[in-house]
Amino acid sequence: MDATCHSGAVTGALGLDEETTAAVVRLATRAPSLHNSQPWRFRLLPDRIELRADPQRLLPVADPTGRELRIGCGAALFTLRLALIGSGIRPLVSRYPQPGDPDLVAVVRHGGIVRATPEQRNLLDAVSRRRTNRRPFRDTAVPDPARSALSRAAFEEGAWLQLVTDPMQLAELGKLAREAHLLQQADAAFAAELAAWTGRSPARDDGVPASAGGPCPPPNQPWVVRNFGGDAHPRPAPAAFESDPLIAVLSVHTDGPREELRAGEALQRVLLTATVAGLSASFLSQLVEVPDIREQARRLFGGTRPPQVVLRLGYGVPVPATPRRAPEKVVDAL
Repeated sequence: MDATCHSGAVTGALGLDEETTAAVVRLATRAPSLHNSQPWRFRLLPDRIELRADPQRLLPVADPTGRELRIGCGAALFTLRLALIGSGIRPLVSRYPQPGDPDLVAVVRHGGIVRATPEQRNLLDAVSRRRTNRRPFRDTAVPDPARSALSRAAFEEGAWLQLVTDPMQLAELGKLAREAHLLQQADAAFAAELAAWTGRSPARDDGVPASAGGPCPPPNQPWVVRNFGGDAHPRPAPAAFESDPLIAVLSVHTDGPREELRAGEALQRVLLTATVAGLSASFLSQLVEVPDIREQARRLFGGTRPPQVVLRLGYGVPVPATPRRAPEKVVDAL
C-alpha cells in the first residue's frame, strides 16, 4: 500500500535548506488520518510546496467518496502551515487551485516573514505530543476555559465544534454510534479493510499498531472504541470507560472537497488545542462513515450542516505514538 515508486529526495523549498524543509515535511506528516493511512504527498519546488492527495491510500469501504482522505490532507495542511510559521515563513495557501487536477489539494507559497505567536508556538510544540487515545479517560469534567478554547480553535479555521451537552442528544448520539458500529462489524469487506490497516507490527511505518489499541468496552458502552488488535496482537481485557465523556461534533458548511479540506485544518487545530490543554481525544468515525447514521446525526443537531468528525475528549493516560513514513517516502520526485 506504500506508493514509493515515485518518491524523491528532499530538496529545499521556499528558501529553506534541505534539512529544514525535511523537518517541515516530517512535522506535517504527524497529522491524523483514517487508520493512519497517511494519504498525502508533497512536491517541493523553490517557490512552492504542493500538497497532493494520494489516491492509492484511499480506503474504499470505509471512505468510498474520499471525504476522510481529504480531511486527513487538511490536517496535514494545517500542520504544514504551522511548521512554516515556526520556520519564519507566512504561508500563502491556494486550496484546490486547479479544477482539472483534483489530487492537488493545496499549493503553499512564501507570503513573507512572520514570527510565531505564543499560541502558535504552543500548538507547534503539541504536534509531536498529540496522540489518538483509545483507552478509558478519567471521570473528570473538562473545564469551561478548555471547552471555549476548543470551540474557538474550530471557528478560527472556518468550522464549528458543537460540544454535546444535552442529555437527550447525547443518549441518541450514543445509540447511533452503537448501531453504526454493529453495521460495520457485520460487513465482511469493512472487517477485511480494517484488519489490513490495523493490528500491525511495530516495524510498519503506517497503519495502526496493536500498541495503539484500547481495551474492549463493556457491551452497554455506546462510545465504541474500534478493535485495533488482531490474532497476533490481541486487545487488552475489557475495561470500564468513563461514564460521561465530552463528545464534540465538528462541521463545516457542507460536503465537497474544499469544505472537507477546511474541516481537516480545523480538526488538527482542535486536536492540538486539546493537547495543549492536557486533553486526550479519540474518533467516533462510525458515526460519519455509515451514510444513514450520518444523516440521522445531522438531523439530530438541526439538519443545517453535515457532521464531518465526531470526537471523544477527556483526560487520559499517556499512550504511544503511531508511526509515520519518513519525509523521503512522501516527497514526489521532480
